Amino acid sequence: MGDAQDGNRAGDGRELRRARIAISAVFAIHGAAAGSFATRIPWIKDHLHLSAGQLGLALVAPAIGSFVSMPLAGRILHARGHRAGNRLLISLYAAALVLPALAPNLPLLVLVLFCYGATAGIADVAMNAQAVEVEARLGRSIMSGLHGMWSVGGLLGSGVGVAAAALATPASVHLPLMAALLVLLSAVACRGLLDVRPEPEEEAPPRFALPPRSAVAIGLVGFCAVFAEGASGDWSGVYLRSTANAAPAVAAASYTAFAATMAFARLSGDAAVRRFGAVRSTRGSGALALVGGLLVVTAQGAAQAITGFALLGIGIAVVVPLCFAAAGHSGDNPSRAIAGVATVTYTSGLVAPATVGAIAQATSLRVSFGVVTALTLGLVAGAQLLAPRVVRSGRTVSAAQSDAVESNL
Repeated sequence: MGDAQDGNRAGDGRELRRARIAISAVFAIHGAAAGSFATRIPWIKDHLHLSAGQLGLALVAPAIGSFVSMPLAGRILHARGHRAGNRLLISLYAAALVLPALAPNLPLLVLVLFCYGATAGIADVAMNAQAVEVEARLGRSIMSGLHGMWSVGGLLGSGVGVAAAALATPASVHLPLMAALLVLLSAVACRGLLDVRPEPEEEAPPRFALPPRSAVAIGLVGFCAVFAEGASGDWSGVYLRSTANAAPAVAAASYTAFAATMAFARLSGDAAVRRFGAVRSTRGSGALALVGGLLVVTAQGAAQAITGFALLGIGIAVVVPLCFAAAGHSGDNPSRAIAGVATVTYTSGLVAPATVGAIAQATSLRVSFGVVTALTLGLVAGAQLLAPRVVRSGRTVSAAQSDAVESNL
């Protein structure tokens, strides 16, 4: 009997290790598709002879597509199971990478970018739902590292894209080749995912449904983090040029510092979450982001501003992964809760760059980043919403899986 139980535990351990590797690969594939597309936006602009305003209009379409598609993920996972559902959705997203390079004009570009964004959003929810399940069965935080793998995939995809651009390879050749490779990798990676399926008596989720209140509250914490991410990503270089009087090369380094520190913090963030718990990690992250924002707002020179953006990157890195983890453990329908958090959180990325620009137009960029800095207080104030508090199958599952103490904070 003992030998059989030991064998079952060993088999379960192997399955979970395989599932963790598989979902890490899925996150990296998703990031690689995003990075590949981002590097070819200049080619698309030149190929279709678009103005900056026309390109800006077209680039709103992916965000709208994601917003519309995310609530559908739960129904697909319910119908097909996690393994087949993720394989379908990540493969569709990878295949959709072909579309932007083939659009012959602006109207069709907007349409295909809407479709591209829709596949990206629904695949994002599906892979986070699988990640929550793997994390729950492992009993320790892995969510931050998985989002770090997305960043690694993005860097690899963008690296290939930069090389293709340097070799003057048209995006109409580069992106189909990348799409084919990523579809193939998706099929291989998804074999190791957990085949989570609903209970026989469980009803299918509605096609569209408002997110539960708990998901909206958690999503607002993520909203604050993604607002800072979107504002820093789009405006850090401009801020250094216009406010800190930095040289162009130095201004470009501000985003590099921000992105690099955020990727590093995500890859190493699970250790902090395991040690300190989700609530304390979020509060500490919020405090770091606040300090970073204050350094940016008060910067008189480039060094202080770059340091501030680097601290902002560290401070917001683990928050979104923890929001997804908390959503997945907040009720009986993890996919619906994750979709709700994703919808609220990613809306911030849509409005942040424009909001910063509007405030800067009316006042100054310092005031804009004063607003960004104020929003980082939301990470500190909302940290308790990410505390573990759900029991499944006799065990508490959470991003930290640890702190019995944490629920008393």
